[in-house]
Amino acid sequence: MKKVRPGLRVTFVAHAIAALAFGLIYLFIPDIWGDLVNWPAPETAPYRLIGAAMLAFGASSVLAYREVDWDKVIIIVRTEIVWTALATLVLLWALIFDGAPAIAWLYVVLMAVWTVLFSIFYNPAP
Repeated sequence: MKKVRPGLRVTFVAHAIAALAFGLIYLFIPDIWGDLVNWPAPETAPYRLIGAAMLAFGASSVLAYREVDWDKVIIIVRTEIVWTALATLVLLWALIFDGAPAIAWLYVVLMAVWTVLFSIFYNPAP
């Protein structure tokens, strides 16, 4: 049986914490956060939906952290790689073509880091 690598377990914890923080912000105070970072939320429902999705991804990281068997977490790792890579590309698009504010660079870096980390730890330990 292949095991979850220790670095992936740390990644799951860090990801869960970040997802919790940003998820709660987007779910409960998207208008305040949007004004604070100069990226206003003209309608809060889409931002709240993103917050709920972030909380769900964070919860999946918590559940994956609790597992030791690679076969039980592989789908979560694959999903995280796809989600974070796509989010990185969408945010870059927003910066280049849609005039997104500077805070979007923080999001690009965070999502790119998650993509790299989940990709690095994609292989199980023997």
